[in-house]
Amino acid sequence: MSRIGKLPVAIPSGVEVSLEDGNFLTVKGPRGTLRRRLVPDLNIALEDGQIKVQRPNDLKRSKSLHGLTRTLIFNMVTGVTTGYTKTLEISGVGYRAAKNGDKLTLNLGYSHPVEMRDPEGITTAVSGNNGTIITVSGIDKEKVGQFAADIRGKRAPEPYKGKGIKYSGERIRRKVGKTGKK
Repeated sequence: MSRIGKLPVAIPSGVEVSLEDGNFLTVKGPRGTLRRRLVPDLNIALEDGQIKVQRPNDLKRSKSLHGLTRTLIFNMVTGVTTGYTKTLEISGVGYRAAKNGDKLTLNLGYSHPVEMRDPEGITTAVSGNNGTIITVSGIDKEKVGQFAADIRGKRAPEPYKGKGIKYSGERIRRKVGKTGKK
């Protein structure tokens, strides 16, 4: 039995969960609504303030999807109650970000500024001196992580000077540069 999959997901007060045919789950909370079609192979049940995921057999596919399905449900419940945030840090001379409406403008040493629009359900905020900290927030963990990865991908940190966009708390393995011969 999956250690993660067998744990029930508690439904906090203020959160409504509805399960429709075909394992179509809707979670409504104070921050918004999330809808997701889950794998029809697994049995999902709403029982006395908890969501339980059970697998009908011990096939490899069922075993591998058991913990994943429970974690997806847990992430939906957590998203509509507290939400998710990812923080990115920009380092490098002249590298900065600016926010104008729903458009994020990044100056990353290219010949042109890089402009990105906030996806639906995702908000970004720029702070720090000269716009060096970007905060991505939303209720869908998958979308928040993907948009943060897209921003980081515009200029990933390089190992020699550490210039670029990195996650807050991420350690960049530094390399020693060339040494000149005399």
